[in-house]
Amino acid sequence: MKHIIVIGGGAAGLGAAFKVKRAADEGHDVTFTLVEKDPRLGGKIASDMVPDPEGAGDFIVDGGPDCFLTEKPGVHRIAKLLDIFDEELPTDDSRKRTHILSRGGLHDLPDGVMMFAPTKFVPFVTTGLFSWPGKIRMGMDLFIPKKKWPEGERIDETLESFVTRRMGRECLDRLAEPLVGGVHASDPAKMSLAATFPRLLDMEQTYGGMIKGFLAARKKVEEMRKKYPPNPGAKPRTFFTSFDSGMQRLTDAMADAAGRDRMRTGVAVSAIERDGKRWVVTLEDGERIEGDGVVVATECWAAAPLMRSVDTAIADALEGIESSSSATISLAFKEDEVGIDMDAFGLLCPVIEKRKMMAATFSSTKWPGRAPTGRVLMRGFVGGPHNQAIMEESDERLVEIVLSEMRDILGVKGDPLFSRVYRWHLGMPQYTIGHLDRVETMESRAREIPGLWLGGGSYRGVGIPNCIEGGEAGVSKILGEWGIELAEDSVEQKRYY
Repeated sequence: MKHIIVIGGGAAGLGAAFKVKRAADEGHDVTFTLVEKDPRLGGKIASDMVPDPEGAGDFIVDGGPDCFLTEKPGVHRIAKLLDIFDEELPTDDSRKRTHILSRGGLHDLPDGVMMFAPTKFVPFVTTGLFSWPGKIRMGMDLFIPKKKWPEGERIDETLESFVTRRMGRECLDRLAEPLVGGVHASDPAKMSLAATFPRLLDMEQTYGGMIKGFLAARKKVEEMRKKYPPNPGAKPRTFFTSFDSGMQRLTDAMADAAGRDRMRTGVAVSAIERDGKRWVVTLEDGERIEGDGVVVATECWAAAPLMRSVDTAIADALEGIESSSSATISLAFKEDEVGIDMDAFGLLCPVIEKRKMMAATFSSTKWPGRAPTGRVLMRGFVGGPHNQAIMEESDERLVEIVLSEMRDILGVKGDPLFSRVYRWHLGMPQYTIGHLDRVETMESRAREIPGLWLGGGSYRGVGIPNCIEGGEAGVSKILGEWGIELAEDSVEQKRYY
């Protein structure tokens, strides 16, 4: 029987394990052992059900990602396989607004803004988010010619370079930076556009600019909505999707389906060696596990020392990927005491505003069922590349900081019913300039080593669908080396949803 060792129990590792289980269910003679250093499975996907202190019901608190992009099919496909697709939860878009802090005041993200470009005239010219010089500069995108790149050169530049070149500095500082900060927690001055938003580079080359490109995209979306109207009674298709009981429902279901009896938690891997055609993984407690293949599904900084004895080029590429730490702080309040309008999804705080909090989500507004009746749930984000020092503070101090920011910026009143702090040490990979070159080096070397692959959010996308597919890709590569092809891989994957 062929044996694959999976290192890491987050979305990527569980995606790999579940794929091995599906191969076994098809009749192939394969099995796996998954090793996770933390006591729990799920990685950065963590959901807790917290009872209201006064017995009003339960809160559902997501400590890591609270959703995934609806347009990416990976999670929908897995949810179908796990029979939890009907538990997917759309956002409550009847209350969809996003506040952006600008010059000390709150402004709503103007209607029609797609990514960093306005596509509706009246909301754009009437917003107080930008100054008139800033608006005029953004409008100049319509007249600035596309950048010409040398033949054969990779088209890439930093987010800062691209946005300031096309839309101006104010667009970067007041819109682009806070919007991408909530997803990538990255520094625009170092962030690779080809690795994070290649669509923007393609859009410039195809349409000549961002506004023209997003106007065309908006037209296509409207045409598709007319051509394929939603079925009566069907769940709405919103930009983000979660699960009724929180995102951990997904990873729990994957672990259950793959088989928790094949998973080891609370023990770290200290070494990986290749012994002839076999692989030997040594655990910190001295135990050695032998296998025919290894999928490394950890953060890049954890994978680098493990790969040093296997392939120095892979280890060097991994060490070139930077990471930053962050934390989420969830706070619950009585609705009649919070004292602010909760009809919004949350708040973005641009770095230029020099606040200690990067953003806040109104969780109980964005996601129905996250708080009992008469209660609200909010969470703040701290850390990121611009404020790593804050991660040295205690949990109690982080709660104080976020509460103070919410009071000062939003006007939140009342005392929290409870708080929850979730820390993610070096949990956010930074896709800096040269990232795709590093990943391609890593992948090309791994293709030449039988029984080896690396997958996860450090490489081809930080979203949950990307992570799952990264783990699955490792299993497909290894099974293919053994002449095993799954039925699901022999036909084009159906795009659910």
